[in-house]
Amino acid sequence: MMKKLLVMLTISILVLAGCGSSDFKAQTNWEIEDFVFDNQRGEEVSLDDLKGTVWLATFIFTNCTTVCPPMTFNLTEIQGMLEEKGIEDYKIVAFSVDPDVDSPEVLKEYLELYEVPDESKWELLTGYSQEYISQFAEKSFKALVRNNPNDDQVIHGSSFYLVDQNGVAVKNYGGVKEVPKEEIVIDIETLIKEGQ
Repeated sequence: MMKKLLVMLTISILVLAGCGSSDFKAQTNWEIEDFVFDNQRGEEVSLDDLKGTVWLATFIFTNCTTVCPPMTFNLTEIQGMLEEKGIEDYKIVAFSVDPDVDSPEVLKEYLELYEVPDESKWELLTGYSQEYISQFAEKSFKALVRNNPNDDQVIHGSSFYLVDQNGVAVKNYGGVKEVPKEEIVIDIETLIKEGQ
């Protein structure tokens, strides 16, 4: 009888734990600060423009010699997987951490280096100061962005952040190695369905 009770209790805990893992709000829940920035097409993009859409956010810069190229490649692969599943109502948003160099034109050229399934889904953002993006990253994403005094590289995190339709970051993932691409696609699809 005791063994049966322990088995039932274990199963109940596993079921509850499984249910809890789909509760995005319990994982991160950081509200994104209001913004109006310029994208790679020279258009203004605001937090309000993105409201109602699920988006995957990150921080990159075009002169990056380490993590940004694999991160951008991984984002193109995630987009390809979304396209294969017929998922269309999403955005990929990358904030430049080197805005003095990364003009809209430079960001557009950078994105052209990659095989992007649908460029219209991408918002590579710039048009602010280095100081601003450092505080914005910390306040909105709990992410580090700092100039490196020794060279032209910028120190920044390499995570991807899932942002819901209300502008709240609900989950984050590693963006360079062992990126959980299938999980990200499922999470995006789940959020879209929950918002319908």
